[in-house]
Amino acid sequence: MLDGILQGLSTAIMPMNIMMVIVGCFVGTFIGMLPGLGPISAIALMIPITYGLDPSSGLILMAGVYYGAVFGGSTSSILINAPGCSSTVVTAFDGYPMAQKGQAGKALALAAYSSFTGGTLSAIMLLIAAPALAQVSLSFQSSDYFALMLLGLSAVAAFAGKGQVIKAWMMTILGLMISTVGIDKGVGVERFTFGLTDLMDGFSFLLLAMATFALGETLMGILKPEQDTRSEEQNLMSDIGSMKVTKEEFKEVAPVSIRSSILGFFTGVLPGAGATIAAFLSYGMERNLAPKEKRDEFGKGSIRGLVAPESANNAASSGSFVPLLTLGIPGSGTTAIMLGALIAYGIQPGPRLFVEHPDVFWSVIISMYFGNVVLVILNLPLIPYISKLLAVPRTVLLPMIIFFSITGVYLVSFNTMDVFIMILVAMAAIALRLAKFPLAPLLLGFILGGLMEENLRRALMIADGEMSFLWDRPITLAFTSLAIAVLIGPALISVIKRVFYHPKKVES
Repeated sequence: MLDGILQGLSTAIMPMNIMMVIVGCFVGTFIGMLPGLGPISAIALMIPITYGLDPSSGLILMAGVYYGAVFGGSTSSILINAPGCSSTVVTAFDGYPMAQKGQAGKALALAAYSSFTGGTLSAIMLLIAAPALAQVSLSFQSSDYFALMLLGLSAVAAFAGKGQVIKAWMMTILGLMISTVGIDKGVGVERFTFGLTDLMDGFSFLLLAMATFALGETLMGILKPEQDTRSEEQNLMSDIGSMKVTKEEFKEVAPVSIRSSILGFFTGVLPGAGATIAAFLSYGMERNLAPKEKRDEFGKGSIRGLVAPESANNAASSGSFVPLLTLGIPGSGTTAIMLGALIAYGIQPGPRLFVEHPDVFWSVIISMYFGNVVLVILNLPLIPYISKLLAVPRTVLLPMIIFFSITGVYLVSFNTMDVFIMILVAMAAIALRLAKFPLAPLLLGFILGGLMEENLRRALMIADGEMSFLWDRPITLAFTSLAIAVLIGPALISVIKRVFYHPKKVES
């Protein structure tokens, strides 16, 4: 192992490969800032370029583009509530309210620091634990994945405001229902397509995310009176460049960043989980762990709510390389494209990659640490200039967001029907938002719906149709128990308070 690390280090510090790290981070950050054009689009654009490079340089370039795009995706989430990629959707929950309060510079600085922390910690953990983690990910079975998804759904209360838990559950169920549209992978028959061939592939996550957040926010902005928007812009301009983070704020978010980085890394290690689920899980975890006064700030500009998903999604980006390189299993849609590029090089990812191509394996892992340093050096000095995006007149900014949203969705499928569906979903999202329904649970239900159904079907087949699979395996039982605890915990606490806590009556 030590020989492999030294060989990878000598490969990673070659001038050509250092240049690939810098180019990849810069291109990824720029593309990540554009709403809808996330890491998948960025890496797809890079594949023709990598064909002229050797495998190590090509993979280092694509890895740089990957975590650069995740890093840069937070910018558009914070400034204009238009997530650059799916893994930065959660960043918008508290990042955008901070920008509306005139704290855009601070939000972007916190995002940069937490992204660096998540990326650095995950690169170190990946360096130390990659071989062992491959064995852990191999031990996961379908029942374990299903229980993990249940745990993810049980955190839906984290995305609900006070007294809105029922509405959050309704939106989660709607998301699960939408995820069933298309061809049933198990049986091969159409479901809920209404005879439309355009719905046979179902809805894409990008379409829903861009419709509910980017396009929905834009249309809401158009509906606002012009005088209000002008006064908002003037108020924001006064504090737009402020990047100062106080010592108290650093002390508050440091444990949050470390916890979320660890959770994000181990979530990324699980094949199929990815950075998006890691961001949702970390946000839910931190909201549940926060003191009551801090918990009420979530969704309204909480620095904890910003730091948690930013640390987790960058850590998960590095973690997703474990199943890719050690098992040949892509941990996300982006690493699936990278798997295709590796195979095109004639390299078969798997347990033998350590032995057959140690330079490729270790150089990519070591380059990740260099990449995180490059990203901070690139982004921190640019934050005052990036923040100026909010000063752009809304008459210019809103059409640009609409353009990038529609372009991003169209480039995924090259299907005009997706654009029409996106507009309809955006109109429905506006109606739901006006009715005070939270939209984040809809996306969470949609993300986990397909994975839950697939793993539930496999688990039931193994268990001969019995639900006993939920407690047969220790890992499954642990996740199921945690999910139940998270579900009944808030209700149980409120009951205990009513029974044992009796406030003194005020004498008249």
